[in-house]
Amino acid sequence: MSNSAWVVRSGRYGKRDEWAIENGYSGGGWRDVADLTEARSREDVERIVAEAYPADSAGARTNAVAQLWALRGRISPGDLLVMPMKTNREIALGRVTSGYRYLDSEDRDQRHVVEVEWLRQVPRSAIKQDLLYTLGSALTIFSPSRNNAVARLEHVLATGEDVGSATMPSARQPAPTAHTADSPTDVVDEPESQPDIADIAQDQISSKIAEEFSGHGFAHLVAALLEAEGFDVDEAPPGADGGIDITAGRGLLGVESPKLIVQVKTGQVASEVVAQLNGLVSTHGADYGLLATWAGLSKPARDAVKHQRFRVKVWDSTDVVDAVLRNYEKLPEDITERLPLRRVWMLKD
Repeated sequence: MSNSAWVVRSGRYGKRDEWAIENGYSGGGWRDVADLTEARSREDVERIVAEAYPADSAGARTNAVAQLWALRGRISPGDLLVMPMKTNREIALGRVTSGYRYLDSEDRDQRHVVEVEWLRQVPRSAIKQDLLYTLGSALTIFSPSRNNAVARLEHVLATGEDVGSATMPSARQPAPTAHTADSPTDVVDEPESQPDIADIAQDQISSKIAEEFSGHGFAHLVAALLEAEGFDVDEAPPGADGGIDITAGRGLLGVESPKLIVQVKTGQVASEVVAQLNGLVSTHGADYGLLATWAGLSKPARDAVKHQRFRVKVWDSTDVVDAVLRNYEKLPEDITERLPLRRVWMLKD
């Protein structure tokens, strides 16, 4: 087990999320920076960054150098790599398998990378709030250390669950490199956490939903959301349901298209569930299968959904939260009492 963990973001809006997972890379960005393969020291990186960004402030260049030197000279095979994903609000975790590489890619945002074996993806709701704050730095590349981050992230990689700081032994912090700028005061080692307020609010809402709507309660919430979206819904009672938790359709009798067969899962979904849902769609003459999952899909399940993308759709925790916010005024009182929300307006960045 490595004693180093790194967070590497995939762009402000997650534009490299899927590319990173599918190709086994992490990194990118810094489109104007030349190949760093021949850079043997931080000073070498400083010279290349100065050539790329001559008009930037000294502070901006210092931040860029610290992050690029981490990618070029500090992230090593065996290190734990964490990527907060914007596109589905999951946290991807894996192991670094090779040091820095420069890809001759047409996309200049896909050039500065390390290779990663991605091993697990978990919803943000699986991570406790203090650790999410630690992962919330605005830096693209940094090494999380607060709140016993390394030991807890290793546990998340192994189990898919964050059990909190109190129950975890502290991981031994790696010794700094000989260069004084790579001491624990370096910007990438002690980054200022400035989490996005919208992310904080969404995380809190997700935690409240997970707390209030476990088990069959989650199926009841999904049924209420479908009703708010204009479907006529038949919700199966708790117990054996033959693989069908909800049926939904349009029109006065609920038999007009699109007609849905819905399965609701609070745990991570395996590929067998996708196959079963696809079969139920055919058997019952539905148009689509909807898989509502709070803990996300396993990689085989995600692959299976891609192959059935015109038959099986997915609502993950992010989609459920978005549906709640979109339809909150239409939800029944028994749900809004357990999930009290108020709308807040604020200025954009």
